[in-house]
Amino acid sequence: MSFHTGPAVAIQHFPLKLVSRRMLAPSVGHYTFVRDDGQPLDFIPGQFIQVHFQYADGTATKRSYSLATIHDHALGPGEAVEIAVSYVPGGAATALFEGLEAGGHVDASGPFGRFCLMPTDANARYLLIATGTGVTPYRAMLPQLEAQIRERGVRVVLLFGARNTDELLYGDEFRAFAGKYPDHFRFVPCFSRELPAPDSPHAHADVRHGYVQQFLDEFAPDATGDIAYLCGNPNMVDACFEALKGHGLPVPQVRREKYVSSK
Repeated sequence: MSFHTGPAVAIQHFPLKLVSRRMLAPSVGHYTFVRDDGQPLDFIPGQFIQVHFQYADGTATKRSYSLATIHDHALGPGEAVEIAVSYVPGGAATALFEGLEAGGHVDASGPFGRFCLMPTDANARYLLIATGTGVTPYRAMLPQLEAQIRERGVRVVLLFGARNTDELLYGDEFRAFAGKYPDHFRFVPCFSRELPAPDSPHAHADVRHGYVQQFLDEFAPDATGDIAYLCGNPNMVDACFEALKGHGLPVPQVRREKYVSSK
């Protein structure tokens, strides 16, 4: 993973108890945990946790998951710990999560990472670009983006690559946010394989057919006003990074995190 310099939060080690799970896509589950030591998990949206477990032979291993949690400050920070888990056929982590029932536990540590919105940002627009579960940190950022829209009128474009509507993770939430702030937030799903049916709620003017990197030029990246975030498939991240540099964005204005599937 690649990170930019940002705020620090104390790293902790803690047990997580599963509260619920639901399927976001045929091979992606949304898991809601609580810390089972009575403490909140105070984190900055964009950070991730690591889940620790063992292979069948007893060898210790771990997997990283971006936090999808939307803080409810009325309840206090970190009431829930939410992550999106991609299922990999034959994967050890997949077996762990598929076999986890409500009330079951995993061992976790964190938070880690600096893939976060910065309080010093004075940009006019954010370009948020993701594929697959790489969109997870942007869900966690929605309250921060809402505050910046209200306080300084920032504009946001979210380009999200998926194969079809079944894999458009958190699509309903992003579409609802775009409906709430139509002048400031554009949600642009890019479907590489199958476009939504005309009567689908996912069918709207900002839907594109192809890969996210094909449509970046359409939004005219601007070094004087844009900060870009890239999260997901390494090939997409690299292609968009080069394209943004071609538009003149300096490296500090392009913040990256690559997701690599592990068994």
